[in-house]
Amino acid sequence: MEQIYSLQRQVASRLQKMVFPLLLGLMAYPIQAQLDLPRGSQMARVTQRVGISDITIEYSRPAVNGREIWGALVPYGMNNLGFGTAAESPWRAGANENTTFSLTHDALVEGEPLPAGTYGLHMVIHPDNRATVIFSNNSGAWGSYFYDPSEDALRVEVGTTEIPHTEWLEYGFTDLSANGATASLRWEKKEIPFKVEFDTPSLTMAFIRQKLQNQEGFTRQSWEQAANYALNNGGDLDEALGWINAAISGQFFSQKDFNNLSIKAQILDAQGKTEASEAAIDEAMQLGTVFQVHGYGRQLIARGQPEQALRVFQKNAKNHKNTWPVDYGLARGYSALGDYQKALRHLKIARERAPDELNQNAIEANIAKLEAGEDIN
Repeated sequence: MEQIYSLQRQVASRLQKMVFPLLLGLMAYPIQAQLDLPRGSQMARVTQRVGISDITIEYSRPAVNGREIWGALVPYGMNNLGFGTAAESPWRAGANENTTFSLTHDALVEGEPLPAGTYGLHMVIHPDNRATVIFSNNSGAWGSYFYDPSEDALRVEVGTTEIPHTEWLEYGFTDLSANGATASLRWEKKEIPFKVEFDTPSLTMAFIRQKLQNQEGFTRQSWEQAANYALNNGGDLDEALGWINAAISGQFFSQKDFNNLSIKAQILDAQGKTEASEAAIDEAMQLGTVFQVHGYGRQLIARGQPEQALRVFQKNAKNHKNTWPVDYGLARGYSALGDYQKALRHLKIARERAPDELNQNAIEANIAKLEAGEDIN
């Protein structure tokens, strides 16, 4: 038994000699990780899509908290912050880490080119309602302490405006359009806006060409969408015609229907090929439902083509006799051309044939408009 106790003591002694130095080593090299606790200036991210392009700003949001901001907490001009490698620094346009500005595609900022990428966003605030917005190729530094003007990708000069009090610094987007948006910093009573624009049609056309070579190109609907986008956004009409022809015939997925034939008719019309366009829409009429043809006529009115719209409504009436949508369509066609008497006559016929109260009420409202001398489109 004594031998067993002796063996246990020897094992315990050896374990102690192994573990104690390990503990000393851990004490000598403390772990560097820190707790991710709430910050005074919360992190935020805001993204705006323009066409197929994204603008993203990541930043921290300080509060005014009763402090004087402009010219005090945020000094005017460039300043020595007393830390880092920069002799003079702009404002970090937020708090904590670098505020970053990201573009998925090349853009124009205040009319100046800025390639796709991620940039450090800085600002120089001037006392005369002006600001310099700086996009730095260095997006990973902390704040503006290591700012180097040689790393600037772009500088733009903008005006600032006075706004109602905004307690927490925020970025947002306004003045949205198909091709651009205005990004703005708002804090205290100052707004600093800058315009961001993309060549959305060209970017989208390049995107379409790429996608049609991939999995998306194996469905008819993708080719129809591509042709329709090119038609309505200044694309190459010959290219659009090729795309819609592929949807109609010649490919394993091709199928002739009202939708692709009506798109083809519009492309041909845009090319000035009137006879071919009318032949295509005549063929489409034979395949379309009364509601599809009615909808196409309304599209023509919306595009400012009331004469073509009336012809479509008349063909719809011929192909789908005695159904209420055709008289509703004829009323819209005549109304678009200013012939309110004929429009009123057809609208009253449509009211008698309408199958439900909802449509009857809509027709009644349009009858009242026509009687008051107003267009119903």
